[in-house]
Amino acid sequence: MRIRFNSIFAVARLLVAAAVLQCASRPAEGSSPTSTFSSHATSASQLISLSVFVLSIAALIFTGVTVLLVYALVRYRRRPGDMNEPPQVFGSTQIELSWTIIPILIIVVLFLGTARVLFSVQDAPKPATALNLIVIGHQFWWEFRYPDYNVVTANELHIPVANGSVPRPTFMKITSADVMHSFWVPQLAGKTDLVPNRVNEMWMDPQEPGLYLGQCAQFCGTQHAKMLLRVYVDTEDGFKRWIAAQQETQSEITQPGLVRISQPVPGNQRSTNQIPENFAEINAHNGQLVFEQQACISCHTVAGTVANGRYGPDLTHLMSRATLGAGAAENNPANLNAWITDPSTFKPGSLMPAMHLTERQNAQITAYLVTLK
Repeated sequence: MRIRFNSIFAVARLLVAAAVLQCASRPAEGSSPTSTFSSHATSASQLISLSVFVLSIAALIFTGVTVLLVYALVRYRRRPGDMNEPPQVFGSTQIELSWTIIPILIIVVLFLGTARVLFSVQDAPKPATALNLIVIGHQFWWEFRYPDYNVVTANELHIPVANGSVPRPTFMKITSADVMHSFWVPQLAGKTDLVPNRVNEMWMDPQEPGLYLGQCAQFCGTQHAKMLLRVYVDTEDGFKRWIAAQQETQSEITQPGLVRISQPVPGNQRSTNQIPENFAEINAHNGQLVFEQQACISCHTVAGTVANGRYGPDLTHLMSRATLGAGAAENNPANLNAWITDPSTFKPGSLMPAMHLTERQNAQITAYLVTLK
């Protein structure tokens, strides 16, 4: 009897979940930007259809079991004055066949439906017009590489809309630089794991321009919850403009009367700029000198300068991003200065250390970084 009631409660929970998900499949205006049931791409729509199909079958099973249970409770309930044991049935070929064949048919249907969606998503043909992208997960940020354009950015992904006259889906090769992560943008695609020393693949074909939010869906350390990502789906012209802006390199910031002793050379070598007399002033030029004379260039890249680090995010166009620390804070000068002073202010457990520089040095570096647009 205990097993029977546990089964009933389990099926009841399934029905409640089905009802909740069915409501979520019709998101109202202002619904969550990470709603699994608000799809804007082909693979996400296929996953939603499969989920609703499975939940519908579960709801039918629950309804049938509930009806039979209620009928048995009413039909065979104990009545006043009835002290006799009801007739016992020992063995029934019809019942045995029913609870064997029907579950097998349900399992086969679910298997075929799942396999169809699985092969449709994983074996989608890659058109010649597709955008190639490399995604690398780090603790706790995202690196995005565009090999066809020689562009590298972090945390905020830009891809073209795929419903134009020439469809242009985005095909991604994804891997991890450290531990296991999971790339998940609910409205565009399902989850795909990023595994160290292994390259997985996924694709997205967003049908509408806009901003789509996602995050790491695999526990990867103390700041897993703040390993967020933003996907900007641009029009074809908007994507081309963004690529052109990202391909621009940063030039050395000079001041009148300041002569550069030598040009930067490859590698993480320190700047050989002449130190100006007004070095104490807070401005972008002095900030660049401080940036290049500290360990910043060992971890970060700023194209066009001696900064050529690969351990941290590429900062070449830092101010073109809306957030800092993979969505941990809004990207503005005040937050940027606080982040440089101590990243744990926004993201405890961040692998970027506090350099313990002076307030003036932090302000100078901030003055330089806000010019990286």
